Amino acid sequence: METTGHHTLNDLFAQLGLASEDAAIDEFLIAHSLHRHEKLSAAPFWSQGQREFLEDAIRDDSDWCVAVDELDSLLRH
Repeated sequence: METTGHHTLNDLFAQLGLASEDAAIDEFLIAHSLHRHEKLSAAPFWSQGQREFLEDAIRDDSDWCVAVDELDSLLRH
């Protein structure tokens, strides 16, 4: 699914192999959160592949960065 351009939060969930419908994303955000200083990729609810994708997206400043940053922010509720 790797494409160029703007990726939505729904696209990111699909890329991570998670249900990407709005309701499923809402449920994920209710069920998961990050502690104040916890890195997104270090959260215990990711698989190794998901963790690597999130780390690479930020490190490489890829076109996924905006969606990854949005997810990080939403998990800090």
